[in-house]
Amino acid sequence: MPGDHSGTVTEFDEPVGLGVVTADDGTAYPFHCTQIADGTRTIAVGTKVDFTVWSRLGTYEAAAITPV
Repeated sequence: MPGDHSGTVTEFDEPVGLGVVTADDGTAYPFHCTQIADGTRTIAVGTKVDFTVWSRLGTYEAAAITPV
């Protein structure tokens, strides 16, 4: 469910659609732009977010990313 974790978008490559959210505990989670909850497919670096973590093929990724 959204809000399991909180953190900050530390990287985002808009043309490629890939980014990284760094959780408040310092763990970095990659994400694809389709995981931005509002459907905009873009998010600014430095944005504070809530997100969930899920495992895809053994790699943990951020999902359901919601700006706060």
